[in-house]
Amino acid sequence: MSHSIEPQNRKIIHVDMDAFFASVEQRDNPALRGQCVIVGGSPKSRGVVCAASYEARQFGVKSAMASAQAIKLCPQAHFIGPNFQKYQQIALQLKEVFQEYSDQIEPLSLDEAYLDVTENKKNIPSATHTAKEIKSQIAKEMNLIASCGVAHNKLLAKIASDYKKPNGLCVIKPHEAKDFMRNLPVSIIPGVGRVTQRKLEKHNILICQDIWKSPKVHLTKLLGQFGPVLYNYAQGIDTRPVQAKGKRQSLGSEVTLSQDLLDIGEIKITLYNEIDHLIRRLSEKGLKGKTITLKIKYHDFTTITRSTTLPFATDDRETIKEECHRLLKKTLVGQKKLRLIGVSISHFDQIMMDTLQLTFKF
Repeated sequence: MSHSIEPQNRKIIHVDMDAFFASVEQRDNPALRGQCVIVGGSPKSRGVVCAASYEARQFGVKSAMASAQAIKLCPQAHFIGPNFQKYQQIALQLKEVFQEYSDQIEPLSLDEAYLDVTENKKNIPSATHTAKEIKSQIAKEMNLIASCGVAHNKLLAKIASDYKKPNGLCVIKPHEAKDFMRNLPVSIIPGVGRVTQRKLEKHNILICQDIWKSPKVHLTKLLGQFGPVLYNYAQGIDTRPVQAKGKRQSLGSEVTLSQDLLDIGEIKITLYNEIDHLIRRLSEKGLKGKTITLKIKYHDFTTITRSTTLPFATDDRETIKEECHRLLKKTLVGQKKLRLIGVSISHFDQIMMDTLQLTFKF
């Protein structure tokens, strides 16, 4: 892939499968077609929604919602336990389709990926026609529906793929980018979560155009390093390339507890078990990392992380355990009931990384 091509001349497609897990289940069981389908844990336990069909979404059901809440919103829904082995197999089929058009593929999850088709394998001059072919091929070969966004950068392509869901195809040309973003809510920008959105709202920044009018210095003071990035994103500016084969950024282990825990002793035992799992995975892959991150989800679903970076890379259990113990003191563990706990390590030793032949997985 040539790197001399100007950013505005690139052709990026973001492919996003519509209600992937639920659509697969509806495809494989005709009786579920047109019905409210929720893939996830049982509403009688501490299950969470993995995916919801568009029929169920009309009742307010969303991914990551507690199954108990989902059943209240949509009591007629069919609950199905996830079959990840089946979904992974379909993801491999998707990958094969993508590889017919480009080798520049950046997977984001099982059901979505970026493709740089500036110089595509089929020599299709139009990215729009390429996206149409991809959608048609997925429908024909897999009997599933994908939405596609087409633009000259990843930010716009991703936003476009969501714009006309389901079964959407949205194209944003370079000269249309700023006007397209103008009146969109700030929450549409990747990286703007609830906390960031509330900060912006306090300063009467509600839509992308409001960000344009805000001095970069003010945004930096408000949001740190993300401020200038947000300023560019709000105008549809994004220089990130499609990363075809990214190195693994982190490795971790976490567990959702069968019941909320308050006892600090029980919590530490659970955490140490997760550390053991992490150590085994590090050993299997021959990795050592410098940054240790503790993840906590309280009973009210509030999620926080606490991190520390060491001056050296490690895979030593006692070192990681000691650092996690320090990080625990920076949380409300022991005072507020806990739902989930996990630990991850990142900032891997570069020499070790360079010796590994790591390939991305769908």
